Amino acid sequence: MFFESFAESLSFFLWSTFILSVILGVIVNKTNFCTMGAVSDMVNMSDYGRFRAWLLAIAVATIGVSVFEYLGLADVTNSFPPYRDTSLIYIENILGGILFGIGMTFASGCGNKTLIRIGGGNIKSIMVFIIIAIIAYYMTNPFPDSDKTLYSVLFYDWVSPLAVSLDSNQDIGALLGGAENTQMMRLVAGLVVATGMLFYVFKSADFRSNKDNILAGLAIGLIILTAWYTSSNMGVIADDSQYSLSDYYEEWDMLAEDDEGKPATGRTLNSQSFTFINPIGQSYGYAKESFNPALLTFGLMSVFGVILGSLLWSLISKSFRIEWFADFKDFLNHFVGGVLMGFGGVLALGCTIGQGITGMSTLALGSILTFISIIFGSALTMKIQYYKIVYEDEASFFKAFITALVDMKLLPASMRKLDDV
Repeated sequence: MFFESFAESLSFFLWSTFILSVILGVIVNKTNFCTMGAVSDMVNMSDYGRFRAWLLAIAVATIGVSVFEYLGLADVTNSFPPYRDTSLIYIENILGGILFGIGMTFASGCGNKTLIRIGGGNIKSIMVFIIIAIIAYYMTNPFPDSDKTLYSVLFYDWVSPLAVSLDSNQDIGALLGGAENTQMMRLVAGLVVATGMLFYVFKSADFRSNKDNILAGLAIGLIILTAWYTSSNMGVIADDSQYSLSDYYEEWDMLAEDDEGKPATGRTLNSQSFTFINPIGQSYGYAKESFNPALLTFGLMSVFGVILGSLLWSLISKSFRIEWFADFKDFLNHFVGGVLMGFGGVLALGCTIGQGITGMSTLALGSILTFISIIFGSALTMKIQYYKIVYEDEASFFKAFITALVDMKLLPASMRKLDDV
């Protein structure tokens, strides 16, 4: 998809992203696809239906990415964010994932679900959105009149030295295939992992009979894949040569007559697919800079599109309703949840969609660590909340915490502090 001008190519890129995002918002709202809900169903009801829908989305996206990458139709290695970077920031993946999992539990949903709930009339989620936006923005952008960010002040000095430098990209295919067989091993690894997921997903008769879960998994996986394909194949024809959007940006002074229409940054023009915490942060910067069109990105268009798609389905299905905080505790939970998701989503380079599906489709180790950590953080929080509710004043946080770890088989049964209920 090459255009005669950068402006035409960028416009097509942004509008195609917006359309995909509207569809994503409709599908997620219609099918009640919710990653936090999936964890809640597993922990509280031993129902794995929505978790299988999540895995189905990962499997579909992974198969597509593996085949497209092998055929040269997609580039997920030089992506934004850099899922396959040669530096494995495992501490940030794990810590960020756990913080995000705890946060999404307190806030009643992940970043994507926050957008869906806003489209459905939930005012609580608007507050969560604002908190995430401010924290995510200042995690990567300096404070006013300063060169310090939240990340540099709170995390850089102690997490940066712990990163592991690898000799190759951090995805499974590159690690197993080496320099000579990377391309083939990425295909093989993707197909093997995805096939295993599909076997687990469809061995459940209950899942096979649930049309909404199947629709959610298939549609979301295909939307993630379509975004990878589109963002990998946008370009400009200039001086009888073809340039990707990011390459054109790098050669702007040589190729463009002036700076009109030049984006504020080039890294957001790299290949990418859906993620929501960093883009929510971008929305704060966009508003802060008086809606400067040079700041429009894939991420911003995805945020706007998902909210609109959810709103449209809420109106069509007549499910739109205004919802406010039940009490101060409800307000505090959502506030804390927004804070933790803002920090965690940026630290881990993504959310349950950004790392949990988009990143997972690249089979990057960091994405796998984040995926597991988010589920762990959310499940542990739910267990603790459950015991605190059942035992009320009798259960201290410590007792509920230890018992939750016993339930999750991370501590021996002899350490149980509260009776199972």
